[in-house]
Amino acid sequence: MASRRYRRSGGRAGVILDVAAWAVPFGLAGAVLHALLIDARHDFTGQYRLWHAVTAGVAVIGIPGAVALGALGAWIACRRAGPQPLPLGPVAGAVAPALMFGLAIGTMGNWWAQQFYGRPSSWWWAVQISPTHRVPGYENYGTFQPAFGYQSLWDVAVGFGVIWAARRLALSGERTFMLAAACYAAGSWWVESVRIGPQPRLLGISYGALGDIVVFALAVAGLYLTRPRGTPPARTYSKAALVDDSSGDVMSM
Repeated sequence: MASRRYRRSGGRAGVILDVAAWAVPFGLAGAVLHALLIDARHDFTGQYRLWHAVTAGVAVIGIPGAVALGALGAWIACRRAGPQPLPLGPVAGAVAPALMFGLAIGTMGNWWAQQFYGRPSSWWWAVQISPTHRVPGYENYGTFQPAFGYQSLWDVAVGFGVIWAARRLALSGERTFMLAAACYAAGSWWVESVRIGPQPRLLGISYGALGDIVVFALAVAGLYLTRPRGTPPARTYSKAALVDDSSGDVMSM
């Protein structure tokens, strides 16, 4: 999808694949690094804990660490493309909705991993969590809100919404990506409020929610700074107006 959107915008074929060759490994490394930093309070002398942190980081590939380092990898790829560097904006705009759909697919991995769920629920869409994966204090409950499902549905909605907005409002690549980031962060912040379980916190707010707040603020600031500037009205002159030039000639306007 990203490749097709990029070609439609006038880009050449093969660029998105070249960018992905850099962005995907960087994104995986960012996801793992983010997980290790969050779980640094644990003892990693045991192989299981280290492996768990790595797999958890890859499973939640949409975390800020993955996106940040993935964007760095994409920038490096654009700088190295051909004799002249490629602008990152068109690439980012083409990738934005595809990234949202990819996040939706990746987040559903939590269904099999039995993690990233909400409070106990008896609604028809509630998911069953095995006793070994239940949060302490909720051992007597069997079904919970599928927070991962909420996130996936939101990501799909953002993907389609960004496609529509980019066409309807003729957004530049940079603004398309920042719009997707702002919408993603807004929905993710709500999902974090539904989620239960032990999470690292700062000032009473989970790290995930804090990351969403930062991403949302930066994306909104970027949208404001890159807003289209109004064209100043052209000066008009009366037909009888005369302009005296430096050589002494007189021109009728």
